Amino acid sequence: MSDAENASRGHNPQAAHKIVLVTGPSGAGRYTAVKAMEDIGFEAIDNLPLSMFPRLLDGPPISRPMALGIDVRNRDFSTDALVALIDQLSAAETVDVQVLYLDCSADVLLRRFSETRRRHPLAAAQSPMEAVQSEFDLLRPVRARANILIDTTELSPHDLRAEIERWFDSTAEQRLAVALQSFSYKRGIPHGVDLVLDCRFLRNPYWEQDLRPFNGQNPKVGAYIQADPRFDSFFTKVHELVAFLLPAYAEEGKSHLAIAFGCTGGQHRSVFVAEKLANALAASGWQVSKRHRELERHSTAQLIPDGLIGE
Repeated sequence: MSDAENASRGHNPQAAHKIVLVTGPSGAGRYTAVKAMEDIGFEAIDNLPLSMFPRLLDGPPISRPMALGIDVRNRDFSTDALVALIDQLSAAETVDVQVLYLDCSADVLLRRFSETRRRHPLAAAQSPMEAVQSEFDLLRPVRARANILIDTTELSPHDLRAEIERWFDSTAEQRLAVALQSFSYKRGIPHGVDLVLDCRFLRNPYWEQDLRPFNGQNPKVGAYIQADPRFDSFFTKVHELVAFLLPAYAEEGKSHLAIAFGCTGGQHRSVFVAEKLANALAASGWQVSKRHRELERHSTAQLIPDGLIGE
């Protein structure tokens, strides 16, 4: 296909350098993920110092996609430097960058370090739990910029490899993956989403004292939101729009579509709508993942799975 034909189909022949930054808390499976990506054809480098990235990009042309593992043990690691790198690569026309963030629950992570008798890299002057929480806090801005988030809490090494292949193996059957998320407008629109829909016009459970402590995953909260006379029409139109767009995006070769629903606090309306749409799309056979940014912020549990090997 010619460059002109590529451009007409929305492909930029110059933006051919695919780079996946693989990161997340220590113990969440980074090493396993990087090795799995190497096995499916990525050029893989783990723990590359951030200061080396300019030399990497200025070197010989990248002939195949790259998977670059980054964690807090990189000798020149800093959150600000990593965030700046992500933003720089995202703005570059000749680079197609994705951030793969591997998450996992804190209690499983602690158990993993205990079972292997390994020390958390930040635990020199802290207790293990304090080290885990410090790393969560350190990586929060990076997590907010993730294009793909995989929670490895319930995954075995085999499961994680299969998940990596599902997302990145170009030789496997390609299916459009849909990522739905909720957020609070107070904290800004999530990074890297394709579509944003505002739910703030719907009746707000926050103003009901009996419902305020719960979130949009609670059936009573959902029933309250659905009782808004505008809800059914709104949800039907959103579902129809997304159902119309997904086959078109898949036909154009898009592999991932991120849709975000926002409300004032990111606790009730946006969560409920994202959950409801996720269920509807999954029932239609689409590959769907979901996350709730503000609910995650209030959770103290986040890191590794039983038996997950590597960082």
